[in-house]
Amino acid sequence: QALVVESGGGLVQAGGSLGLSCLATDALRNIQEMGWYRQAPGKERELVATMPRGGSANFGASVQGRFTMSADHAKKTAYLQMHGLTPDDTAVYYCNVRTLYNWRAGYWGQGTQVTVSS
Repeated sequence: QALVVESGGGLVQAGGSLGLSCLATDALRNIQEMGWYRQAPGKERELVATMPRGGSANFGASVQGRFTMSADHAKKTAYLQMHGLTPDDTAVYYCNVRTLYNWRAGYWGQGTQVTVSS
């Protein structure tokens, strides 16, 4: 059974917007951080945004100013709102959840595909 599930990916025109959602199951307790990462074909997985419990979001340089993130660690949900999308944003987007008991690796969803057409 999946512990972390993303949704909301799809095809969007360049310059458009798209929102992604993440939900962690109740099996994950004592969540310390939720975040988003992405991986494009032939590239390594990179940071998009993270939000620690009780803190504010941190963004990767490539998306700062264009993306926003919100999270409710008690409800175990996270949301990524993407604006001004370009073809360079095309990637599989993954949600990551770090808990008190698995801080180093965290738990990963299986990803949702975002494709930006020009």
